Amino acid sequence: MALIKLNNRSIKDVTSLPFGVGTLVHIQSQTASNSASISFTTGIDSTYKEYQFYFIDIHPRTDVVDFVFNGSTDGGSNYNVTKTTTQFDAYHSEAGTNPTLNYNPSYDLAQSTSFQIVSYALSADADGSTSGYMSLFNPASTTYVKHFIAVTNETQYNDYNVNNYMAGYMNTTSAVNAVQFKMSSGNFDGTIAMFGVL
Repeated sequence: MALIKLNNRSIKDVTSLPFGVGTLVHIQSQTASNSASISFTTGIDSTYKEYQFYFIDIHPRTDVVDFVFNGSTDGGSNYNVTKTTTQFDAYHSEAGTNPTLNYNPSYDLAQSTSFQIVSYALSADADGSTSGYMSLFNPASTTYVKHFIAVTNETQYNDYNVNNYMAGYMNTTSAVNAVQFKMSSGNFDGTIAMFGVL
């Protein structure tokens, strides 16, 4: 295995990394301000084999709602791709009670076109939000299904901190060329940034 030498003296001074080490290329960012949804309808194509979406302070305007997503094979005319998924989390209350590792079968999808829950039971309070990321792998493939993985951290309506892990696949051999994020009900604030992975 060859070592990669960085010519900069400090990691804070690094301005670029050699090709092939997971370099992120910013494609676009969108900010919701009391918005119903954020849709990425351009920029998801065969340029990259992996796309990452970063969720920054996603805050619902309605209490006890879920942050969800779906894909599209028609440029965003319909968000209804068939998915199979699974989800588990670790949570702990602000009061220091009930530390738990939990599998949530009710948040799984089995060959469903419904929106998938990424973070659940969010709080509309000032300290209630979710942040994290989702990776979507090879969405332009016309041979294979489209795998995805998401990791988020959230503050729920009942003052629990929850670390969510969700994964699954879109069961289609059509290219997925658009992705939408929204709340299960009501509007939200926050920023979602999309990157391609070299």
